[in-house]
Amino acid sequence: MISIRELFKQYVDKLSSLYPIEEAESLVIWLFEEFLGKKRMDLIRDEQVEKLPEVLQDALEQLLQGKPIQYILGRAPFYGREFEVSPAVLIPRNETEELVHLIIKENPKEGLRILDIGTGSGCIPVTLSLEMARPQVFAVDISPEALDVAKRNAFTQHASVEFCLLDILKQEIPFENLDIVVSNPPYVRYSEKGKMHQNVLDYEPHLALFVFDEDPLLFYREIAKKARRVLKPGGKLYFEINEALGADTQKLMEGLGYSQVKVLTDLNAKERMVLGLKN
Repeated sequence: MISIRELFKQYVDKLSSLYPIEEAESLVIWLFEEFLGKKRMDLIRDEQVEKLPEVLQDALEQLLQGKPIQYILGRAPFYGREFEVSPAVLIPRNETEELVHLIIKENPKEGLRILDIGTGSGCIPVTLSLEMARPQVFAVDISPEALDVAKRNAFTQHASVEFCLLDILKQEIPFENLDIVVSNPPYVRYSEKGKMHQNVLDYEPHLALFVFDEDPLLFYREIAKKARRVLKPGGKLYFEINEALGADTQKLMEGLGYSQVKVLTDLNAKERMVLGLKN
């Protein structure tokens, strides 16, 4: 037997070589809740643990190799729900939650037609389907594996979303009369790789992350062009963006004919969202 507090200390000590101490502690709490049914309060009580399940040790070893805990557990939280994730999709980020919240807050009307481009896990369209007033929601992605994950998430969450395999760089959008188009496309320049955590580089899908430095707004330009053809007059285009490219993205959208283009900051005061209206 071992006390939960001593086990906590051992695990945090091991992980602190790879993660900041606060993150290491959070990861261990997450593991304990998942595999031991123990919460932070149990550390205060310092209960005894009789037997450690093998899956707990396996999970620790994977964390020590840098694998994100969301991939280890196969799920990630997003906007108050749990979503299935796999290495075929990006792990949902806090910034994307803020983008989704913005869309929900700004669009209370019932029955809006909404398209998510590059849906990944499906966290954006599923959340919008469940949180907005009876919308019609569509979602596309270039990856069949990602679409499989997204479809399972929609099924599990009882969300009504129509999915479609689509290469947005080569194909036209197959939906019309849209009120909202939203996208979180690849926006990390290859030159920015050095600033990223190694576990992101090693485990998350590069197809969904990176864009060449020579044309970092490639996806934004193509999506903005094609979205104009299918948005209703007054329809809105929302993007999550590279914080270093806010002004460039705004200029691009204005050049393509969008009006009232705004760059918005996230909770960390970084420029991470842009939106514009089709005239």
